[in-house]
Amino acid sequence: MSVARTSLFAATLVVYAAIVAAVVQTSYLVRLDWQLMLFRPYKQWPQLHPFLDYFVVLGQRGPTAVLVTAWLGWRSWRQRTLRPLLMLGAALLLLNVSVGAAKLGMAREGPHYATTLGSNEMWLTGDIFPSGHTANAVVTWGILAYLASTERARRRLSVVAAVFALGVGATTVYLGTHWVSDVLLGWVAGLLILLALPWCEPLAARVEEHVLAYWTRLRAAGKLVTAAGAETAPAATAPGGAATPGSEAASGRTPAGAAGGAIRHAHAAHPGHAGHASRPHAVRSERTPVTPAGSRRPAAERPGGRTTPLGPRA
Repeated sequence: MSVARTSLFAATLVVYAAIVAAVVQTSYLVRLDWQLMLFRPYKQWPQLHPFLDYFVVLGQRGPTAVLVTAWLGWRSWRQRTLRPLLMLGAALLLLNVSVGAAKLGMAREGPHYATTLGSNEMWLTGDIFPSGHTANAVVTWGILAYLASTERARRRLSVVAAVFALGVGATTVYLGTHWVSDVLLGWVAGLLILLALPWCEPLAARVEEHVLAYWTRLRAAGKLVTAAGAETAPAATAPGGAATPGSEAASGRTPAGAAGGAIRHAHAAHPGHAGHASRPHAVRSERTPVTPAGSRRPAAERPGGRTTPLGPRA
């Protein structure tokens, strides 16, 4: 915050207090309010009414916040920084708190709900002092100039913001929704917020640092989870159900033939099974069925059997 900006902020704060004091004391400013209200500009130039009904939306908080947030969000993504969005959030927070508190605290009635001719209409049930549309137009369009990256863009956006802010304020007076003093205080309230934004820069930088650090930790955790899932993935199989080459080795499984060979080698190497090393195991269909009484084959068909019955020796 430079000395010049600090001095300008203090001078603007004095103007803010002077406008409030002038309305509270029912001075010349209140008389001007009533003169313009009784003049009824919307009846003097009714042809402007349709256009200004739409133009005043440029000071409405919801639509303008969406438009400016979309633009600054794109800039944040392109510049890889959260500063534009964080500064917009800080400006809108200051706007809602300061202007909202002033509206509720002074509770001034609007021109359409005025009760006593010539009175300041303060401390009643209204909420129009200062003008929220005007202050919002100053802040939401002025922050684009505040966040401009070049001096040329800053000058152009400052002109655009000034046109929108002045136009919205004058439109509310034309439509009869605000007093002139409401609009004056709205301009000053919005300017105070723009002048106070540099005090929010250190806090925005710390918030951005913490958010980016947290995002980095989340990405690292996500990569670890992905790597762990890839390590435990099942082996790939061919369309017919056969394992693809190298799948047995990748999954730690050995084919059945290789397992059988390994078992036979183990039997051959074992000293207690030397007699069985050269004899392969037969399948069940190749084995001769055996009963406790012996083979079921007739004696004539037995290998090495006798074909004639045994008789007495001569």
